[in-house]
Amino acid sequence: MDSAIAFNQENEARFQELLRQYPTKQAVALPALWLAIEQWGHVTPDHMEYIAKRLGLSPVAVYAVVEFYTMFPTSPLGKHHIQLCRNLTCTMRGCEDLQSLIEGELGIRPGERTKDGLFSLELVECLGSCGTAPVMRMDNRYFENLDREKLSSIIRSCRETLKENR
Repeated sequence: MDSAIAFNQENEARFQELLRQYPTKQAVALPALWLAIEQWGHVTPDHMEYIAKRLGLSPVAVYAVVEFYTMFPTSPLGKHHIQLCRNLTCTMRGCEDLQSLIEGELGIRPGERTKDGLFSLELVECLGSCGTAPVMRMDNRYFENLDREKLSSIIRSCRETLKENR
Protein backbone atom coordinates (compact mmCIF):
# COMPACT_ATOMS: atom_id res chain seq x y z
CA MET A 1 0.00 0.00 0.00
CA ASP A 2 1.16 3.50 -0.84
CA SER A 3 2.05 5.12 2.48
CA ALA A 4 1.11 8.54 1.06
CA ILE A 5 -2.56 7.53 0.91
CA ALA A 6 -4.50 9.11 3.74
CA PHE A 7 -7.67 11.07 4.17
CA ASN A 8 -7.12 14.80 4.14
CA GLN A 9 -7.80 16.69 7.36
CA GLU A 10 -11.47 17.36 6.57
CA ASN A 11 -12.20 13.78 5.52
CA GLU A 12 -10.31 12.41 8.51
CA ALA A 13 -12.60 14.41 10.79
CA ARG A 14 -15.61 13.11 8.89
CA PHE A 15 -14.25 9.56 9.13
CA GLN A 16 -13.86 9.89 12.90
CA GLU A 17 -17.45 11.13 13.12
CA LEU A 18 -18.61 8.10 11.10
CA LEU A 19 -16.84 5.79 13.54
CA ARG A 20 -18.82 7.37 16.38
CA GLN A 21 -22.07 7.37 14.46
CA TYR A 22 -22.20 3.72 13.32
CA PRO A 23 -22.58 0.71 15.63
CA THR A 24 -19.67 -1.27 14.10
CA LYS A 25 -16.59 -0.46 12.05
CA GLN A 26 -17.85 -2.75 9.29
CA ALA A 27 -20.92 -0.52 8.93
CA VAL A 28 -18.61 2.39 8.07
CA ALA A 29 -17.32 0.72 4.89
CA LEU A 30 -19.84 2.34 2.51
CA PRO A 31 -19.58 5.89 3.87
CA ALA A 32 -15.77 5.56 4.05
CA LEU A 33 -15.74 4.60 0.39
CA TRP A 34 -17.84 7.69 -0.37
CA LEU A 35 -15.19 9.78 1.37
CA ALA A 36 -12.57 8.14 -0.83
CA ILE A 37 -14.57 8.94 -3.97
CA GLU A 38 -14.96 12.55 -2.86
CA GLN A 39 -11.25 12.87 -2.19
CA TRP A 40 -9.68 10.84 -4.99
CA GLY A 41 -12.46 10.56 -7.60
CA HIS A 42 -12.18 6.76 -7.71
CA VAL A 43 -10.90 3.93 -5.53
CA THR A 44 -7.77 1.94 -6.30
CA PRO A 45 -6.63 -1.25 -4.59
CA ASP A 46 -4.39 0.94 -2.39
CA HIS A 47 -7.40 3.05 -1.34
CA MET A 48 -9.34 -0.15 -0.54
CA GLU A 49 -6.44 -1.47 1.51
CA TYR A 50 -6.21 1.84 3.38
CA ILE A 51 -9.92 1.76 4.25
CA ALA A 52 -9.77 -1.92 5.20
CA LYS A 53 -6.84 -1.28 7.54
CA ARG A 54 -8.61 1.71 9.13
CA LEU A 55 -11.72 -0.40 9.73
CA GLY A 56 -10.01 -3.61 10.81
CA LEU A 57 -11.39 -5.46 7.78
CA SER A 58 -9.67 -7.61 5.20
CA PRO A 59 -8.90 -5.85 1.93
CA VAL A 60 -11.01 -8.52 0.19
CA ALA A 61 -14.06 -7.46 2.24
CA VAL A 62 -13.72 -3.86 1.04
CA TYR A 63 -12.98 -5.01 -2.52
CA ALA A 64 -16.19 -7.09 -2.49
CA VAL A 65 -18.19 -3.98 -1.57
CA VAL A 66 -16.56 -1.96 -4.37
CA GLU A 67 -17.18 -4.70 -6.91
CA PHE A 68 -20.81 -5.19 -5.87
CA TYR A 69 -21.90 -1.55 -6.18
CA THR A 70 -21.63 0.40 -9.45
CA MET A 71 -21.25 3.68 -7.56
CA PHE A 72 -17.60 3.11 -6.67
CA PRO A 73 -15.47 3.63 -9.79
CA THR A 74 -12.06 1.96 -9.77
CA SER A 75 -10.50 4.15 -12.44
CA PRO A 76 -10.77 7.84 -13.34
CA LEU A 77 -14.08 8.75 -14.95
CA GLY A 78 -14.78 11.18 -17.74
CA LYS A 79 -16.32 14.55 -17.03
CA HIS A 80 -19.52 12.99 -18.36
CA HIS A 81 -19.82 9.43 -17.09
CA ILE A 82 -22.37 7.39 -19.03
CA GLN A 83 -23.98 4.44 -17.28
CA LEU A 84 -25.96 2.41 -19.79
CA CYS A 85 -28.38 -0.15 -18.39
CA ARG A 86 -28.02 -3.61 -19.88
CA ASN A 87 -30.66 -5.36 -17.81
CA LEU A 88 -33.14 -7.66 -19.56
CA THR A 89 -35.76 -4.99 -20.26
CA CYS A 90 -33.20 -2.54 -21.66
CA THR A 91 -31.64 -5.33 -23.74
CA MET A 92 -35.03 -6.25 -25.16
CA ARG A 93 -35.63 -2.60 -26.05
CA GLY A 94 -32.32 -1.97 -27.82
CA CYS A 95 -29.53 -1.10 -25.39
CA GLU A 96 -27.00 -3.13 -27.39
CA ASP A 97 -27.66 -0.90 -30.40
CA LEU A 98 -27.26 2.16 -28.17
CA GLN A 99 -23.99 0.78 -26.82
CA SER A 100 -22.72 0.43 -30.41
CA LEU A 101 -23.72 4.03 -31.11
CA ILE A 102 -21.87 5.32 -28.03
CA GLU A 103 -18.79 3.27 -28.88
CA GLY A 104 -18.85 4.55 -32.48
CA GLU A 105 -19.47 8.22 -31.67
CA LEU A 106 -17.06 8.44 -28.74
CA GLY A 107 -14.48 5.82 -29.74
CA ILE A 108 -14.59 4.10 -26.34
CA ARG A 109 -15.73 0.75 -25.00
CA PRO A 110 -17.14 -0.01 -21.55
CA GLY A 111 -14.61 0.79 -18.84
CA GLU A 112 -12.81 3.33 -21.01
CA ARG A 113 -12.56 7.09 -21.12
CA THR A 114 -12.16 9.32 -24.18
CA LYS A 115 -8.64 10.61 -24.77
CA ASP A 116 -9.73 14.13 -23.83
CA GLY A 117 -11.21 12.82 -20.56
CA LEU A 118 -14.67 14.17 -21.37
CA PHE A 119 -16.64 10.91 -21.55
CA SER A 120 -16.48 7.48 -19.97
CA LEU A 121 -18.77 4.50 -20.44
CA GLU A 122 -19.96 1.87 -18.00
CA LEU A 123 -22.52 -0.87 -18.50
CA VAL A 124 -24.68 -1.40 -15.42
CA GLU A 125 -27.15 -4.11 -14.52
CA CYS A 126 -30.09 -1.98 -13.45
CA LEU A 127 -30.93 1.68 -13.12
CA GLY A 128 -34.39 0.90 -11.72
CA SER A 129 -36.31 2.38 -14.63
CA CYS A 130 -37.56 -0.67 -16.54
CA GLY A 131 -40.83 1.04 -17.44
CA THR A 132 -38.91 3.63 -19.46
CA ALA A 133 -36.30 1.34 -21.04
CA PRO A 134 -33.81 1.69 -22.55
CA VAL A 135 -32.28 4.05 -20.04
CA MET A 136 -28.91 5.60 -19.23
CA ARG A 137 -27.66 7.81 -16.42
CA MET A 138 -25.22 10.62 -17.08
CA ASP A 139 -24.30 13.58 -14.89
CA ASN A 140 -26.78 12.40 -12.22
CA ARG A 141 -29.61 12.59 -14.76
CA TYR A 142 -31.68 9.80 -16.22
CA PHE A 143 -32.31 9.66 -19.97
CA GLU A 144 -35.22 7.36 -20.66
CA ASN A 145 -37.03 5.83 -23.65
CA LEU A 146 -33.82 6.20 -25.61
CA ASP A 147 -33.40 5.55 -29.28
CA ARG A 148 -30.46 6.26 -31.59
CA GLU A 149 -31.70 9.73 -32.50
CA LYS A 150 -32.25 10.82 -28.88
CA LEU A 151 -28.90 9.44 -27.78
CA SER A 152 -27.00 11.11 -30.63
CA SER A 153 -28.70 14.38 -29.75
CA ILE A 154 -27.70 14.05 -26.08
CA ILE A 155 -24.05 13.36 -26.97
CA ARG A 156 -24.01 16.20 -29.51
CA SER A 157 -25.54 18.60 -26.97
CA CYS A 158 -22.91 17.62 -24.38
CA ARG A 159 -20.10 18.24 -26.85
CA GLU A 160 -21.54 21.65 -27.86
CA THR A 161 -21.92 22.72 -24.24
CA LEU A 162 -18.33 21.70 -23.55
CA LYS A 163 -17.08 23.72 -26.55
CA GLU A 164 -19.02 26.78 -25.41
CA ASN A 165 -17.55 26.54 -21.91
CA ARG A 166 -13.95 26.36 -23.09
